[in-house]
Amino acid sequence: MHDDARRSGRDVLRGVVAGERRRVAAGCVLGASHQIGEALIPVLIGVIVDRAIVHPDVASFARWALVLAVVYVFLSGGFQLGSRAGEYAKEYAGHSLRMRLMRRVLDPRGGASTGRPPGALVSVATEDARRAGSVAFVLPLGFSAAVGLAAGAILLLRASVPLGLLILLGTPVLMGLGQLLARPLEHRSHAEQERAAHASGVAADLVAGVRVLQGLGAQRAASDRYRLTSRASLDATVRAARAEAVQTGLMQALTGVFIALVALVGGRLVLSGSIGLGELVAAVGLALFIPGPLQVISWMAAEVARSRASAGRVAEVLATPGDIAGTGAAAGAKDPADSAAPGGDGAPRGSLRLSGLVHEGLDGVDLTVAPGEFVGVVVTEPAHADTLVRCLARRVDPDAGRLELDGVPFTDLAPRSLRSRVLVAEHGAELFAGSLRDNITAIGASTHPAAAAARADEVAASLPGGLDAPVGERGRSLSGGQRQRVALARALAADRDVLVVHDPTTAIDAATESRIATGIRELRRGRTTILVTSSPALLAVADRVALIDGGRLADEAPHEELVRRSSLYRTAVLA
Repeated sequence: MHDDARRSGRDVLRGVVAGERRRVAAGCVLGASHQIGEALIPVLIGVIVDRAIVHPDVASFARWALVLAVVYVFLSGGFQLGSRAGEYAKEYAGHSLRMRLMRRVLDPRGGASTGRPPGALVSVATEDARRAGSVAFVLPLGFSAAVGLAAGAILLLRASVPLGLLILLGTPVLMGLGQLLARPLEHRSHAEQERAAHASGVAADLVAGVRVLQGLGAQRAASDRYRLTSRASLDATVRAARAEAVQTGLMQALTGVFIALVALVGGRLVLSGSIGLGELVAAVGLALFIPGPLQVISWMAAEVARSRASAGRVAEVLATPGDIAGTGAAAGAKDPADSAAPGGDGAPRGSLRLSGLVHEGLDGVDLTVAPGEFVGVVVTEPAHADTLVRCLARRVDPDAGRLELDGVPFTDLAPRSLRSRVLVAEHGAELFAGSLRDNITAIGASTHPAAAAARADEVAASLPGGLDAPVGERGRSLSGGQRQRVALARALAADRDVLVVHDPTTAIDAATESRIATGIRELRRGRTTILVTSSPALLAVADRVALIDGGRLADEAPHEELVRRSSLYRTAVLA
């Protein structure tokens, strides 16, 4: 499985380079020109030494000095422009990966967050995306360093064939050793990121549930859990740092031995008279130049190893299968989005049908909701209610049975198309950082009627700034009842053909709940509405109520009639 992750990681890195190929190519060309200029500097200095000392010639000296100045200008410009192109490529590549990850996380098929806490996904979408994207900056530097080594070798061959051959043969060996030494770092870097993501996930969960933990008096247990997770992350980071230190140290040692060998051979050639003073200066300068590209190549090997580990984690998220099957309408299937609106030439829209629904406690539920009908659903088992809501939202596909919208199976509809018609407002829906108005209009444009129906206008009236008042992250500046009213207003403002709401008023007082029930009924008149709840106030305004017990439809009738004739219903609703 680790090999599969590595292959997927390589595919991600190839995609990064392909997506930024123009900037990567520009970085390679400009960086190579810089490295060639760096390699030419010692040679030009050697020529100038010859013209100034060995064979004095003022005019020639001036010309070569001018050439040296021009080369300095060009290599400096190449470095600046190449670094700029590389930085742009890195940032755009990281941004592109983050966007791909967000599209996968927000994909209507779901599945990306399965088995991953939010903190882990945040870590992948930030740190891992940044590291994977940095390969677009690292590769041009490595290519430029390789070109610099080649240029140095060629220039050395002109001065001395033995020195040139030594570098040409020794450099590939050194680069191969760098790749071998980087492999342990890649494995440990992957483990480091896994541990860091897990620690981030635990921290996010603890912060989100801090009030619950305080209420349960479980702060110590939570602290001990995070301490262990954080320690494991620290240990993984230390192991990765040790691997990097060993890899870097060994590469520097090998580079030092290599340069010492070059210096030894060059010194013997000078003593034998095979090269002159200018050539000696050039050889010494090139010998001092060579460690730079070699160190860049060593650094590149370590960075590519880190990038590959992070790219593997990115690939795992991108390749996660969806919780639901299918991505589009089946051939020949009718998309209800093309149907006429109520009152037009076509049939009314918004009918729902559940046929033999079987999934996690639901055992053959049959329920039909006509277009424009206002239906209450009471489920005696809370877990079964959650399952029903998840199926209606198509977060999962049932094990058996089918759901239909206007006669078309859910599985024949693209998830995005389905959710443009059917909105499921689950219990405990989160608010976002921003104003009340921003939260209400997040998926709709009609603020005032929806706010009035959900009595969110009363929340606005109680806050400085009204609808423009900030609500804080996840709406934590509001009470539980206020958050529910704002979330309900957001669902109503979306004005979907079908609206399913699950327990929208559990934290709201009875008097306000009754006014909300009337507001929902009036605002949703002519639109299909399903309330999955046990609230008598909400059920009383429904056209009829379906009672589900033991995973099956047990009874259905108006609220008042069920209260009179069903003891099971009275227990579920009035107890």
